[in-house]
Amino acid sequence: MNYRIAVERTFSAAHALRGYKGKCERMHGHTWKVQAVVKGKKLNHLGMLVDFHDLKAILDAIIARLDHCVINEVPPFTGINPTAEQIAQYIFTQLRKDAAFRKTNGARLASVKVWESETSSAEVNV
Repeated sequence: MNYRIAVERTFSAAHALRGYKGKCERMHGHTWKVQAVVKGKKLNHLGMLVDFHDLKAILDAIIARLDHCVINEVPPFTGINPTAEQIAQYIFTQLRKDAAFRKTNGARLASVKVWESETSSAEVNV
């Protein structure tokens, strides 16, 4: 069997797209929504792939670095454009570094999706 679980969190932050010709080159803000999906084949002794609480805590620690900030001023976005795609990649990479949710049954990160509005999102997956 294959299992997938997902958690969603939100944060508020501003950004401006460097080199972009249009409204988004000016500083503006969003309430960003982030979804992290973990997949695996084995449930733990409690019948869980990963405890939602644990995954939320890891994701919360990562997005806390961006919450109520100008994303352009937060590394690595001081050198790269803070697009939805780049933000999704950043969160994906940071989540992947944290092995805490894999310690019991080999679960692994499947995807991270970031919405900058209700109708616009970017996703990174394996």
